[in-house]
Amino acid sequence: MRFVPSQENQDFASSLDDLLSSADVVAAARAWAAGDAGPGHRIWGALARLGVPALAVPEEHGGVGGDPADLAVAFQRLGYHGVPGPVVESIAVLPVLLGADSPHLAALAEGAIGTVALAPRTPFLLDADVADLRFVAGVDGSMTEVPAPSTEPLGSIDRTRRLFHPQLNTVTEGEPAGRILHNGVQSGEVAGAFAVAAQLLGAGRRLLDDTVEYAKARSQYGKAIGEYQAIKHLLADVATRLELAAPLLHGAAVALSGAASRGVDLDPVRDVSAARVAAADAAYLAARTALQVHGAIGYTAEHDLGLWITKVRALQSAWGTQAEHRAVVLDAVRKAAR
Repeated sequence: MRFVPSQENQDFASSLDDLLSSADVVAAARAWAAGDAGPGHRIWGALARLGVPALAVPEEHGGVGGDPADLAVAFQRLGYHGVPGPVVESIAVLPVLLGADSPHLAALAEGAIGTVALAPRTPFLLDADVADLRFVAGVDGSMTEVPAPSTEPLGSIDRTRRLFHPQLNTVTEGEPAGRILHNGVQSGEVAGAFAVAAQLLGAGRRLLDDTVEYAKARSQYGKAIGEYQAIKHLLADVATRLELAAPLLHGAAVALSGAASRGVDLDPVRDVSAARVAAADAAYLAARTALQVHGAIGYTAEHDLGLWITKVRALQSAWGTQAEHRAVVLDAVRKAAR
């Protein structure tokens, strides 16, 4: 059993980095926040040509039929580059929630943008105004398609995230969901938490990389601030936390894949929650440290640092809060100790 990315995973990550590094994602994210989804749609189109939206879609629906390790790689790179839009909902959650015979799976594989509300953890539709497909998951396991919102979005600390109340007054006919329960937890919630954990880990690494580069370039009292021991310790703490979170994410991918191994206790719900807690804590530390090292310039809206800081803060409560995921881990530990 491998708890680290394979060579194929690494090659896939490199391909994503090459694509997104040349796509001017920062400009697309700023345009997305301002209400212009055009540049963001072009990035989604490029991702579709690389097969990213099709990763979790079965092959019989035109998808790749990838495993959770592939999703972990993809979402780390999406988080690292700050790709806007409902990437978690569209790429990771909807392929799990929609039934095996859903006609919408092929559209998602081809790059259609989808979003979903799944109460109580995720009661709002993310970026419903630009999504092609919008769903509300019912407590009875049904999936109901809803129209484009007619109301203004709710505010978010991350301006690239626009949240909408589902328009339940007019809906189309519902369809059964292909949801599977893990220990009483809906699989859509597990998939969302797993993807958010990977996205946070990627965003945390981007914050660390940018802060290291800034510390090398910024001089004070005649030398780069990165040469001062206090700055080195701050950055080392972030690097350590990110590195410790990575094996938990890959372990969660193994648990989600259903792989069995002698002597290894795998629990998808527990392992995803553990990875989510570690990744979110590490990313939050990266954000706080980045702001501390950058100083006043890091507080300005014009500096790109804010795009990742606000995203990390917003994702802290996406697909479950830290307190909820800690409770899941604690409950699993208590049951194991009995």
